[in-house]
Order: sequence, then C-alpha cells, then structure tokens
Amino acid sequence: MADSLTWVSHPAKARKLAATLVVIFLIMVYILVFEITRSMIMVVLAILLFTMSLSTFFFPTRYEITPEKVTIRYLFTTVQKDMSSFRSYYCDKNGVLLSPFVGPSRLENFRGIYLRYHQNKEEVDAYIKQLFEMRENGN
Repeated sequence: MADSLTWVSHPAKARKLAATLVVIFLIMVYILVFEITRSMIMVVLAILLFTMSLSTFFFPTRYEITPEKVTIRYLFTTVQKDMSSFRSYYCDKNGVLLSPFVGPSRLENFRGIYLRYHQNKEEVDAYIKQLFEMRENGN
C-alpha cells in the first residue's frame, strides 16, 4: 500500500456543460439583483456570495489521504482530520464519505468528510478499504 494518495478534483472543468449553465444562471441572477436594487454594491455582494458558496465546484480542491490523516485544501481553507476519527465509509458514484459513526446516521453529512473523485474512483475506494482493513487487523 502506498504511503499516501493525492489527487485534485475540479468539477467545473470536468463538467463543462454544467459549469456553463451555472454561469448563465448566475449572470441572470446578477442582472435580477441589479434590476431590483439598482446598486452595483449589491451585485458585487451577490457575486462574492455565490462565488464563495460554489467555490468547491468552480475551483480545484486538493485531497491527500495518509494512514494517519486526511487533508483537504480548498481555495482559501484547509481541513485536516485524523483517520482515527472515522469509523465507517460510504462510496457513491461521485466520491466517498468518511463518517465518524459506526452505522448510518443523519448527522454524518455534517460530521463526516466527503472526498470527491476525479476519474480515480477505483483507486480511492481501494485505498480507503485498505486503510479500514488495516485498522481492523490492528496494523
């Protein structure tokens, strides 16, 4: 097993049509904000608000997993958690959720960490599975 697994996910680059549609929608929202408020300050605030809320879609996110920790580097912030704090994981078509709960819980979306794939689903799934198997076997 490798010491670490690192990759970059950039959904807007991978899904260009969706990104184009989102940008068109945002431009329409900005025009609507201007028409309602007649204030460029409000348009700038809307741009900042929407850009920040959609930053994980528009800007690359860097993921690094080691047997000890998970590190996620967003545009302006970095999240780092110990792997020992995760007790289960759930894979889906877009990524894997590392959960602090043993079984399914409604809170895992708020307390867990979601790692988005970037054309590396099999590699990430296998690495996470190995980490959890190593922990179960006491290694």
